[in-house]
Amino acid sequence: MNEAGPVIVFANFLSDLAVDLGEGHVLEQWAHQAPRKAWLLRPQDVFVTPGALSREFLTYVAEHTGVAVGRATVVEVPPAGAVALAQAVRQAGLVEQVRVLARALEGAALLPTALDASTLGFARDLAVTVHPYPTIDAAAGALSAAMLLNTKAGFRDAAEQVDMRLPAGRVCRRPEVETVVREMLQQYERVVVKPDRSAAGHGLRFVGRDDLATAGLVLDPVGGPQGVWVVEECVDVAESVSIQMENSSSGTRALFSGAMRTVRGSFTGYASPLPPSCAHVAGELREWGMKLGRHLSDLGYLGPFGLDALVAADGVLYASESNVRRTATTTPHAMVTRLTAGSSNAQPAWSVSKGRTLRPLGFEDALRRLRQRELAFDPARGEGVVLYADAPPDGHSWRYAVIAAHADGVREREEGVAQALVLEAGA
Repeated sequence: MNEAGPVIVFANFLSDLAVDLGEGHVLEQWAHQAPRKAWLLRPQDVFVTPGALSREFLTYVAEHTGVAVGRATVVEVPPAGAVALAQAVRQAGLVEQVRVLARALEGAALLPTALDASTLGFARDLAVTVHPYPTIDAAAGALSAAMLLNTKAGFRDAAEQVDMRLPAGRVCRRPEVETVVREMLQQYERVVVKPDRSAAGHGLRFVGRDDLATAGLVLDPVGGPQGVWVVEECVDVAESVSIQMENSSSGTRALFSGAMRTVRGSFTGYASPLPPSCAHVAGELREWGMKLGRHLSDLGYLGPFGLDALVAADGVLYASESNVRRTATTTPHAMVTRLTAGSSNAQPAWSVSKGRTLRPLGFEDALRRLRQRELAFDPARGEGVVLYADAPPDGHSWRYAVIAAHADGVREREEGVAQALVLEAGA
């Protein structure tokens, strides 16, 4: 966050940084997470968000942050399909409204989820900088690094340069993927096939020797007919972990680390800090994060980024990918830090999860259920459950954070949430 002045929180989940805009259905689903950015708001800040936020959710956020509804301005951008948020703002005729708000905020900076070309253009339209860069030109100078290090191939190249351990792998074009897969399966029992520009497991395939015995390899259309793909040895994974870092003018620092929850390579949740079973990799994970941060700094990149890695069954750590943007855990961590400041829970354990309720719930109904079971977040104790992303459009697909003094407390409350909201088994 920009502690020196107000920010325009720009929830551009629809960005070509993480996934090609041609995968619009995926990006539109991700945009449903935009309400979580409300936890960043301070008085005078502006929030530009795709879609509407419920009054109940805004009131709930205000009660916990102390920023009364109306002290920060929310600009709701109507859905515009699979287009970048900056374009959606233009199509809705809202640019002048945001420009007027920006002019009223001395020293304001744009705080995007992802640094992309459309966001830079929007910042120029508003005549503001992009946080945390001193100038628009400095942010523009970092764009190529951000775009490259959000690809699987770009990350593998950077990881090799800074001496990270990687699974064996090859980079190829779509027409060559099946040939490369068959060649690698001669050496490895299973491989994982990844689109070059993708996130949260979209388009990923696990392929074993038997899978190609009677049929060819079918890939998602992501990336187009000549798109780049990465084929890697499928590591026998005990844990998927990540460390979130930040580059600033004063250097690179680690923010937090934890274990990712995944289903067939797709992100479903996160728990911090790292579990005891991963304690032996904490130092190496941090070292790799620092190396990657210095590499990004040399390329002009400032701001948050994440490094994902795999802990193999034999305990060896392998680097997996980098996410050079605000990730699915960046804002929840900022929220947890903010909500527990001044409480008796100085070093909280926390998690973010998603679950599907058996029947649709409204925001007030879900919150009432948590309060009835004494699960709702208690500011004095700095513990409890936070419905951090508003009510889902379908009423079923809830995202929530759990904060406790220790990991066991997180697990106990997660079990309580499943009962209180009546979540589907395994959801």
